[in-house]
Amino acid sequence: MLAFLGLIFMTQWMLLVAQMYGDWQCANWEMSDSPIQNLMLNWWKRELSWISTMNFTQYNCFMTADNCTISILVENTNCIFDRTIALPLHNGANFSVIAERTNSTYSSTCKYIPQGINGSAIENFSCVIYNISLMNCTWQAGRNAPRDTQYFLYWQNSRGDDVMECELYIKDENGRHVGCRFKNVKIEKSYFLVNGSSKNSLIQFYDKYIELYKIEKLMPPSDVTVSCNKTADSCTIQWQRPQINHNNKDKCFKYEVEITSKANSAEWTKRSFTEKVSYTAQNPNMKKKNLVKIRAAGHMCQVNEEWGEWSAAVEFGNEETSSEWILPVLAVATLSIAIFTLFFCKRTGYWRAAFPQVPKPKNPFHGQPDINPELLECKMQSITSETERIAVVTEVVKL
Repeated sequence: MLAFLGLIFMTQWMLLVAQMYGDWQCANWEMSDSPIQNLMLNWWKRELSWISTMNFTQYNCFMTADNCTISILVENTNCIFDRTIALPLHNGANFSVIAERTNSTYSSTCKYIPQGINGSAIENFSCVIYNISLMNCTWQAGRNAPRDTQYFLYWQNSRGDDVMECELYIKDENGRHVGCRFKNVKIEKSYFLVNGSSKNSLIQFYDKYIELYKIEKLMPPSDVTVSCNKTADSCTIQWQRPQINHNNKDKCFKYEVEITSKANSAEWTKRSFTEKVSYTAQNPNMKKKNLVKIRAAGHMCQVNEEWGEWSAAVEFGNEETSSEWILPVLAVATLSIAIFTLFFCKRTGYWRAAFPQVPKPKNPFHGQPDINPELLECKMQSITSETERIAVVTEVVKL
């Protein structure tokens, strides 16, 4: 069983390789009396060849695809469209050869049409480079691709002829290849081709040329430092350019410097641009808390011109606490605490315990029954006569 599956896989692989490297005859070839015959295209090598029944000193080759045309002047019967100028072929292309001799012009034209089910090629192909040399490419399966369709990615750098297949595929829940991860990528123009295979159907391919620097996501500037001069009332911000693996020139970058000053609940932001690796902030408010961060973009070089990631924010200055609002807040807080304490004590009885009530003097006549004035006078006389008797007795004793 395993041997049978292995044979099927090897057969499909051989067909795929044959399709990649084989010569394709042009469709709709114009049969004429032109001495330029049998145009053949090796679409992987981007080589157009033909047979000429007459001797010409030079030929002019043309390639038209996606409304773009490029031409090459050659002296023999084949021309190669270099990777740096070649156009993708997945939407088809027109090829033609023109030669002149003794005031006569001869030409031959053919149209290259990719084979396979329409809508079976991948869609939404995109790549991004991050962390200097890592690259991810992703795609979606063609909307008309059979369920058993499997995709394979191949790529080639412009400076080499070696064709490399993806070593680390990204798979979906059904095991279909929907992306690829690359390591140690060199930034140069590259050719990508995603081919497909199915048991019963021919799958269209997708190809694309990419200048890799255009898809590189720039790292943030590093080593951001701030030094302030109180005498000059300025702060100098310095940093190191983003790390990339294909250019070591500082002049290839521009920078955006963002300074945010925080004062209580308000914020004030200032953005500035420079092409240097330093920036001087004039008259910064050092009594406030300031945050600075920087990002970079390519400038006048083969560096991505889109803004990269922001650096981590660096703080400078001192956050000042304003005293204008402290006294009112303290007064309101003190008054609120006093009112709350008073209310709480009265509600719970702690007020009487803390401040006991002083008793009033007792009225000696309070609560006595009413007395007749005549009886009261008689009683007073009786008390007086008794007192006199006690005094007389006391004098007799003394004698």
